[in-house]
Amino acid sequence: MTTNDTYAPEHEPRIGVAALLPDVYKAMIRLDGAAGKNLDPVLLELVKIRASQINHCAFCLDMHSKDALAAGESVERIVQLSAWEESRHFYTEKEIAALELTEAVTVLTEGFVPDEVYEKAAKHFDETELAHLIASIAVINTWNRFAVAGRLVPGHYTPGSLKH
Repeated sequence: MTTNDTYAPEHEPRIGVAALLPDVYKAMIRLDGAAGKNLDPVLLELVKIRASQINHCAFCLDMHSKDALAAGESVERIVQLSAWEESRHFYTEKEIAALELTEAVTVLTEGFVPDEVYEKAAKHFDETELAHLIASIAVINTWNRFAVAGRLVPGHYTPGSLKH
């Protein structure tokens, strides 16, 4: 499979929040940086990838997979992430707790985050880290919504060229 630079109309960007609302974009960049402060960068990329998988955000999947690789993550663990429950042996208990929390906060099918998911995460993260993790999950979900609604096109991101 190769990258194809010819896109069908449904793969053309619709709207660019960054260009149209630069103050919102800059605020999101600052929020993203503040949210992820003091979290392990590899764990943070795993969380961003998992939320982006759930939200079907190809643009963010492209970006955060590349950022994870640049941060030292293995291809194998990134590939297995969509099936992490069947591939638990690839991840630490702390990472599993973060992934479970990511799914609970992202999907909210029950209208809340289950106590057992929250309590498991609280065992692996101190209170400040947990607050950063929750904030980071909320922020990537917002980025996903901007990218999906704007139909941003994946495949052109280079690590370090754009941050969110």
